[in-house]
Amino acid sequence: MLIAADKFKGSLTAVQVAERVTAGLRRVVPGIEVAAMPVADGGDGTVDAAVAAGFGRREVRVAGPLGDEVTAAFALRGDTAVVEMAEASGLQRLPTGVFAPLTASTYGSGELLRAALDAGARTIVFGVGGSATTDGGAGMLTALGARFLDADGEPVAPGGGGLGDLATADLTGLDPRLAAVDLVLASDVDNPLTGPKGAPAVYGPQKGASPDDVERLDAALGHFAKVLEASFGPKAAEHAAAPGAGAAGGIGYGALLLGARFRPGIEVMLDVLGFAPALERADLVITGEGSLDEQTLHGKAPAGVAAAARTAGKEVVAVCGRLALPPEALGRAGIRRAYPLTEIEPDVAKCIADAGPILERSAERIARDFLS
Repeated sequence: MLIAADKFKGSLTAVQVAERVTAGLRRVVPGIEVAAMPVADGGDGTVDAAVAAGFGRREVRVAGPLGDEVTAAFALRGDTAVVEMAEASGLQRLPTGVFAPLTASTYGSGELLRAALDAGARTIVFGVGGSATTDGGAGMLTALGARFLDADGEPVAPGGGGLGDLATADLTGLDPRLAAVDLVLASDVDNPLTGPKGAPAVYGPQKGASPDDVERLDAALGHFAKVLEASFGPKAAEHAAAPGAGAAGGIGYGALLLGARFRPGIEVMLDVLGFAPALERADLVITGEGSLDEQTLHGKAPAGVAAAARTAGKEVVAVCGRLALPPEALGRAGIRRAYPLTEIEPDVAKCIADAGPILERSAERIARDFLS
């Protein structure tokens, strides 16, 4: 039995999901052998998943999205680091109810990357998602040695809004160690930087951006790419249109400028976590996340787990808080059956508040259906 589930956002971490499912399974089949591999798709929880798989946790003080200092973590095993931008620049780093769509910066994410370099990382998996920012990665690049100046030769203001004043971009001061590192951009979205499917239009409203803010940010990021094209060459424009450039408020664009390779986040994490050998030993795989819906089918962790398991001929079931997919869609994704908490407790608020005990009951049902 292999449990490879993501977090139930707002209720349980991926580690807690695995613990609760294990407890429920063993209540029905006491001697069952269970392997737990919490997973993530590059967004918040990615470092925790790596630590659960045996990576060491490293903490460092960096700038939060508003410039205040926060303690952020990355994971390290040998010369491979897992860096999660949300640790430094995520929405969870903002005070409750506070958004800063025009001014939030990814500077702290650049500091996290620099800390991974300082720790000797030669491969960096850069998980992006859950950001509070829409600055195209300008803050991150600044922390790594780039300079973005206005017409007076002064640094532009932090955040995507400040990029509208950008006159010159200088990347010659970037940390030279970056040239020797394999940087992998791990994300569950493939949006370009700007336009109708770009970072501001699609994700800006989630970060508090008004329609006027979205328009301003889209123009600013387009201007950012134009200025970079003048100093960096045609590749800057190609990167802006590339899949993943719009990830996490455009930090994907900044990573591509650094030479990153874009890969779906769950595929990268399954490789890093050692999913394949664990899968070989499993008869049944339990995956899941808080909501199984259309988004799940487009690069989220359960879809990636199910795809890998189906290739290996393994049966997969899923646990979730709510289920918004019909059985046919689950089947096409490689998931035989889903067990939503709402089947046990229809009140969504109670499901969120008491997710742990209800999940254990769901796991008992899985054990009776598949293991008894």
